[in-house]
Amino acid sequence: MVYLFSLPAACLLGFGFVLQQHAAEREPLSLMLSFRLLLDLARVPLWLAGIGCMVLGQILGALALTRGSLAQVEPLLTTNLLFAMALARWMGDQPLGRSGWLGALALSGGVAAFVLAGHPQSGQGQVGALRHWLVIGCVLGLAGVLVLFAQHLRLLHRPPFLAAAAGTLYGLQDALTRVSGGIVGERGITGLLVSWQPWAVVALAVVGLLLVQSAFEAGPLRLSLPALTAAEPLIGIACGIGFLQDRLRTEPGALAWQSAGVVAVITGVFVLGRHPVMPSGERRAS
Repeated sequence: MVYLFSLPAACLLGFGFVLQQHAAEREPLSLMLSFRLLLDLARVPLWLAGIGCMVLGQILGALALTRGSLAQVEPLLTTNLLFAMALARWMGDQPLGRSGWLGALALSGGVAAFVLAGHPQSGQGQVGALRHWLVIGCVLGLAGVLVLFAQHLRLLHRPPFLAAAAGTLYGLQDALTRVSGGIVGERGITGLLVSWQPWAVVALAVVGLLLVQSAFEAGPLRLSLPALTAAEPLIGIACGIGFLQDRLRTEPGALAWQSAGVVAVITGVFVLGRHPVMPSGERRAS
């Protein structure tokens, strides 16, 4: 059931990112990191189609998170890059070539190795409040540092850091989405509405969206999507272990295969993200 929701979610997310970037790259640079950017993009049909795909993907991802651990779902969601590449390939005329196939093999093989070796299991409860808020504070602090660092860089160097900040927030959002699903199961919709977690999910989604669109606006998709795709699962898994008590196998052999899987996933993400098939339109002056 986890795979039934996760893979279509990844497909929709990948398609959504490509459509959003095609629209965002046409916006004036003066709107970067401003909520006016989202208001302007809301009038662009192509961007709205991308947002529609992303929202549907996030809904399916949330359903997957209610049925599996973050360590199980997050690696599956990284395959959104394969679907993004497929759409970009269809919209262009660049062949995949050896690097494209190697990147796809590394990404898919890394996901399989991590999930099979780690045998992720959902935690049965939450940790104490101090550890809970310490993990959340560290994640928010990391995202803030990435944004501040990006603002002091030249335009061409900003997308990876803005995208990594967005992925960091999305990883925390995934963890809180799973918590929200548990609240619904225990206390129903009324209990959910009076809890802080769903409102935090909404806030993280809006700020993350602004960061993603700013990254898409600043440069081609190949500069931002790898960082976004790599950061979200790493932070999501860290949050799952950090305050949701998710568990992975810890035998030396299992840890070795999990480490190899993570390295393969990150390698595949960056190889695919920088492949020539990805959109690389010139940033127009404004």
